[in-house]
Amino acid sequence: MRYFFNGKIEKLEDIYCIRIPFNVWEVCQQRGFIHADITLNNKVIECELLPEEKGSYKIYLNEEDVSHVDIAKVHKILLHISNSLIEIGKESPYTLEHPIRTIDSMNILIQPDDGLCGQTCVAMLAGVTIPEVISNIGFREWQATIGRVIPALNYYGLGHTGTLIYPGGGEEVIFPKCCIIIERMGRFGHYLVHYDGKFYDPSLGIMEYYDTSKLLGYLEVNCA
Repeated sequence: MRYFFNGKIEKLEDIYCIRIPFNVWEVCQQRGFIHADITLNNKVIECELLPEEKGSYKIYLNEEDVSHVDIAKVHKILLHISNSLIEIGKESPYTLEHPIRTIDSMNILIQPDDGLCGQTCVAMLAGVTIPEVISNIGFREWQATIGRVIPALNYYGLGHTGTLIYPGGGEEVIFPKCCIIIERMGRFGHYLVHYDGKFYDPSLGIMEYYDTSKLLGYLEVNCA
């Protein structure tokens, strides 16, 4: 999976690092030292992600890796981490060519319990019930990390981009027609759907306006 965000290069003696703006444990389903690669100013660089605490990670680089950039500036970073999605054991009857539906409308669903926002978003996008998503995908309350939500979209044949976008603070955000939004909410993330100018929140219902100060990132989902 690929993750796109703005990052500042910090120098620590003869090592350079870039802070990752999301919780790697939750998003990528990996812990410990992680091998990855980044694209920095059109150059692909192999790198190591080193843990700090509670899922916070930094990308560590050497002087040669950053010799082609101005480290005083903020840069656009494309991070690629392999094997960051949870496999679904159940075989799917759907494919990208034959999805469960074409997304040309959206109906609101409200999560019956806390911790089911990700499952509810998948259900809205797929046009099925929340219990059906839980039964087919196999994740329950507080388990809907993006590493589980994306395979759930794949199960239903719902196409999406291969990159999660993490806009920097203060940037104007123009959402695609259809996407899953990830926002900060205490210890856990919260998920909602944007479709055709409206925001479908599993907790609050349909909203005409969204406060982007809470925004962590989003994943574009294919629609009609």
